[in-house]
Amino acid sequence: MPQREIARRALLAAPLLAAPLAAPALFAPRHAQAQQAAAQPLIVRKQVFEAGEYRTRGGGVVPNARIGYQTAGTLNAAGDNAVLITHFFSANSHAFGRFSPTGPAGYWDNIVGPGKAIDTDRFFVISSDTLVNLNLNDAATTSTGPATIDPSTGRPFGMTFPVVSMRDFIEVQKRLLDSLGVKRLALVAGPSMGALQAIEWACAYPEMIDRVMPSVVTGEFDAFLLGWMEIWEVPIRMDPNWRNGDYYGAGREPPVRGLSEALKIVTLQARDRGSLTQFGRRAVEGQDPAKRIGDSFAVERFLDEAATARAKTADANAFIYLTRANQLFLNEYQDSAEALSRSKASWLVLPAPGDRIFPIAYGRDLGETLRKAGRPVTVFELEGGLGHLEGVASMNKAEGAIRTFLGT
Repeated sequence: MPQREIARRALLAAPLLAAPLAAPALFAPRHAQAQQAAAQPLIVRKQVFEAGEYRTRGGGVVPNARIGYQTAGTLNAAGDNAVLITHFFSANSHAFGRFSPTGPAGYWDNIVGPGKAIDTDRFFVISSDTLVNLNLNDAATTSTGPATIDPSTGRPFGMTFPVVSMRDFIEVQKRLLDSLGVKRLALVAGPSMGALQAIEWACAYPEMIDRVMPSVVTGEFDAFLLGWMEIWEVPIRMDPNWRNGDYYGAGREPPVRGLSEALKIVTLQARDRGSLTQFGRRAVEGQDPAKRIGDSFAVERFLDEAATARAKTADANAFIYLTRANQLFLNEYQDSAEALSRSKASWLVLPAPGDRIFPIAYGRDLGETLRKAGRPVTVFELEGGLGHLEGVASMNKAEGAIRTFLGT
């Protein structure tokens, strides 16, 4: 697959607001075992975990929390060869493998599977949905959130759903791991919002975690990042169809326009400037922006189409709940240094120099904070023109570093 086509698909997926990517052909396995595995796709099955009543860290109650998940590999008798993959803002549990031989591969399929850097012949790998998952209209997503029926009213929760934090995400995941017999995590890893979850895991359960691998990441949510989350939400809140979150049900139009505009902001922010050079200053075919104010440039049309397509599988309220969960990253600690000092794990931090969502300084600062805390840490920068998307589509670039980190 040509690099331009990979970039086009990645933009349409738009992490941190992406659906699982089609299998990138960027990954060229160096090992015969991995080459054999590539010829035989790893087939995975979506499963559902009923977590029961869950009391959030903020004191709210989710009557019947449920998330979807998938696994590959075999858990050993000690329950300590498990790997947890935590997903980015708009992904779901489809991090690796395929649901059918000809279906799309998971977003990290280039590094997870038999013989790959995260080897499912060695590790028992789990990937789960989060609460308030964005993908309401995606049949491969299972998640309790604002669209779920409140048993006390018989209507969707809407904005009465309890506020949930990154810590709530991992507490529900902890219940899932307990149900599977997992005693220890050899690795917890994820990109973007998945990286935040991985860090939260390392701070909340330091005795349980051997290694942490956050990709396109920050170690803190400062005022600058808090502000960006609010900017992302604005188009949804301004859409008259949002109705303060009360748009579910017959006869009510969801705020698709506002959600599309929100997704457009993040789609562009998730890319580095060089990844859009193919559009240049070209106008849409047959249009002339210099003569008609309603005409568009090609890149504008591209962003419109990408965001509109993405909005069809997403839920606006879930978007708002997810931005708040990001804002509440490590909120139970005095500061990120205090939180990270709790970790007992080894770390491989994978920032991207072109990242405009979590600029490279945040990843470098995380590495420095871990060093000051006395943690073994390697920082490997994902070079390339995809910006934030490098942490999803281009993880093969870190294959050698990952293998060294895991001792494979």
